[in-house]
Amino acid sequence: MTRHALAAAVLTLCASPAFALNILLTNDDGLTSNLKALYDELKAQGHSVVVSVPCSGQSGRGAAMVMYSTTVIVSDNDKTQIDAEKGCHNGAAALGAPAVGPFTKAGYTGGDFNYVHGTPVMATMYGLDVLAPARWGKAPDVVLSGPNEGQNVGRIVNGSGTVSNAQFAASRNIPSIALSAGTDTVDNTNLANPNSKIVAQLTTKLLKALQAKAGSGALLPTGVALNVNFPDAPNANVGWAFSRHGSYDVYGMKFSSKEPWGPTYTMGSTGATAEQAEDEGVVYKTKVAVTAMQVGFDQRAAGQQWLRLRLRDLFAQ
Repeated sequence: MTRHALAAAVLTLCASPAFALNILLTNDDGLTSNLKALYDELKAQGHSVVVSVPCSGQSGRGAAMVMYSTTVIVSDNDKTQIDAEKGCHNGAAALGAPAVGPFTKAGYTGGDFNYVHGTPVMATMYGLDVLAPARWGKAPDVVLSGPNEGQNVGRIVNGSGTVSNAQFAASRNIPSIALSAGTDTVDNTNLANPNSKIVAQLTTKLLKALQAKAGSGALLPTGVALNVNFPDAPNANVGWAFSRHGSYDVYGMKFSSKEPWGPTYTMGSTGATAEQAEDEGVVYKTKVAVTAMQVGFDQRAAGQQWLRLRLRDLFAQ
């Protein structure tokens, strides 16, 4: 083979579907500008994408595993939004449509977009157990959860549906990444916020970086998931930084001491210390914060040993 022919063969190989990924795209917000932008960008990069999202916005539902209906869409737990929009968020499907299924909204009916009338993890589960086997005959190469309409940093991740989706998929040994952008990515009119497109482009940049190191292997090690937070007003040249969940409390969430009852927020109520320089809640304000998450709740080896020693008399019984 000539040098020219070899070079052409290499270029063909690099552009071939062998380098494309099978991606399950989910979130906790339903049909959003962020979802559409990321789907479009992933498809433009040659990836095979299946979307499975909640019928209505489910922020703060965490890892809850609840179906709001099992036959058709009704206004139940998410009554306010379902009634106001006469079905799923931004017209994905109407009242009375099946409780799970493909979008019926014009422009989204090619079979890639699907909803579940339940919590975020139920949408992820539907994608993994029903949609992925039907499309690829196997699990996806990666699960992308988001991009959320609002950052998920620090303590609030415990209640995040976006993060819980990634955790759930990672518990099945599937590479999983939670993605969260600012609230300046919302567009419920045209589903075309320009910030959404930038976040989508940055996400594909992250995927390419992971693919370049992974080669033919998995994008992430078993037991590792990522939590990625994009800054407000992102730009294509924004920097990237290692971060930790840490102890910086961006949202300062507390329960109200008077009516209306429920959580209150004091955004940025505390200043970061020098030791918190790598905390997500500090990093995401200027750079894309990338955090490695464990899957599950086991303490590190030192904590396990502490428990063995502290309760060794009890354990000996």
